[in-house]
Amino acid sequence: MPTSGDGPVRTMAWVVEHPGPIASAPLGRVERTVPEPGPGELQIEVAACGVCRTDLHLAEGDLAPRRPGCTPGHQVVGRVVRRGPGVQGFSPGDRVGVAWLAGTCGRCRYCLAGRENLCPASRYTGWDLHGGYAGYTVADARFAYRLPEGPPDEELAPLLCAGIIGYRALERAELPPGGRLGIYGFGASAHLTAQLALARGATVHVLTRAEGARRLALELGAASAGDAYGAPPEPLDAAILFAPVGDLVPVALSALDRGGTLAVAGIHLTDIPGLDYQRHLFQERTLRSVTANTREDGRAYLAEAALHRPAVHVQRYGMDRADRALADLAADRVTGVAVLVAD
Repeated sequence: MPTSGDGPVRTMAWVVEHPGPIASAPLGRVERTVPEPGPGELQIEVAACGVCRTDLHLAEGDLAPRRPGCTPGHQVVGRVVRRGPGVQGFSPGDRVGVAWLAGTCGRCRYCLAGRENLCPASRYTGWDLHGGYAGYTVADARFAYRLPEGPPDEELAPLLCAGIIGYRALERAELPPGGRLGIYGFGASAHLTAQLALARGATVHVLTRAEGARRLALELGAASAGDAYGAPPEPLDAAILFAPVGDLVPVALSALDRGGTLAVAGIHLTDIPGLDYQRHLFQERTLRSVTANTREDGRAYLAEAALHRPAVHVQRYGMDRADRALADLAADRVTGVAVLVAD
């Protein structure tokens, strides 16, 4: 517990100092005071934090920083240390998860309609608020998830973004029961989403440039695994684009059967080239984006994951190697998901 009779307790944290290419070392490790929980907040000692491509986008400046010196990380597993005033439902020692969605207004028409992911006042862990690349963090208790005691920290962490966002993307893709799903890109979120779709009875075809990712896809039960710009062996009822590559949008749309839907799962995407209406969209093909998630998405996915128990393929890094983890992610040296574990 972070207490001391000699003054404020200090902890180490990574911050985005100067957004830029990962080779320019945009992350720096600093010492700062352990954050105190405010009203409605939990103070959490971080045990593990998943490394997301969104963290890379923030570090490299693809996402404009919303606060200077922000600590990335929004797939946080830890233990409650202290509760701020007014917190209910959590106690010190509880195992909790902190995900991307950190807060909403609760009053706008989107929140009132159950679409809080579209709240104009929404805030995000590791972008608006300091995240989990640190020894301690604080979070709004209303947006924290209670986690089971069994699975290892590093296997739970990726479920809190990679899993939840993949769940929402699969819902947005409207895959029919027993349908044919194409997955473009096969990193952290995709390898969990593929297992979710397979557990629901889908046929999954993976299209990705990395040979190691193709092997993993087949090991997990995909019916095929080919090059990202290739064609799947059969028309697709639905597809999800996880790779942040706009050039793949027309490729994926061309692979859809009549009435199929392509959901784009990333928060950042390079420019999409021109689409040919007859070839890419006609016959009621649909192109959709995915924006964050709701807490109901999180609860629903974690409950479903507890039933089908996905195999989480983890590359572990010490918390002192967050810069290396992001560099490996940028260079496609991560198969599955990178996770930082407490020093």
